[in-house]
Amino acid sequence: MRIISGSLKGKSINFVRNSTTRPLKDSVKENIFNILSHSNSINTRIEQSNILDLYSGIGSFGLECISRGAKKVTFIEKDKNTLKVLNKNVINFSITNQVIIINDKIENFFKKSIKEKYNIFFFDPPFRDKTFVKNLNFIKNNRIYEKKHIVIIHREKETNDFLDKSIDTIIEKKYGRSRIIFGTFN
Repeated sequence: MRIISGSLKGKSINFVRNSTTRPLKDSVKENIFNILSHSNSINTRIEQSNILDLYSGIGSFGLECISRGAKKVTFIEKDKNTLKVLNKNVINFSITNQVIIINDKIENFFKKSIKEKYNIFFFDPPFRDKTFVKNLNFIKNNRIYEKKHIVIIHREKETNDFLDKSIDTIIEKKYGRSRIIFGTFN
């Protein structure tokens, strides 16, 4: 795994080999960033964005965002072993001043008083997880998003999560087992 583009291009990303994490494949990540950077349907740009990387794992999405000019990334990851690897990646890339790392369940993060708004939301829950829709609706209902924002969801291509009450889907793509959904809060 590596950083694809930007100031950290080519740097290797440390990752965990276990049954609880599923790192975002470089090819899928590259396609996500191509759509973010080149689609006329998306009005949110990575540069200077405030990003919320939920179920962040080792942080490959958020790290790529920092490399491409994001202002700040908030990572949320509950697994302590995975978090150690994420911390190691952040330290190795010398970007500690651009990230916030939360070791907790997403639901607990939302119970705190959130004063920030975000431009880009990346959801990469375990494929069997259906509770992520509650977290999506929390963001929507509490309006913790900027006017110009994008929601990116990584799911297994066969899942049907009934997202139409939560987001307006702009683009949906399938890559191997993965389905990537781009949308905005409606």
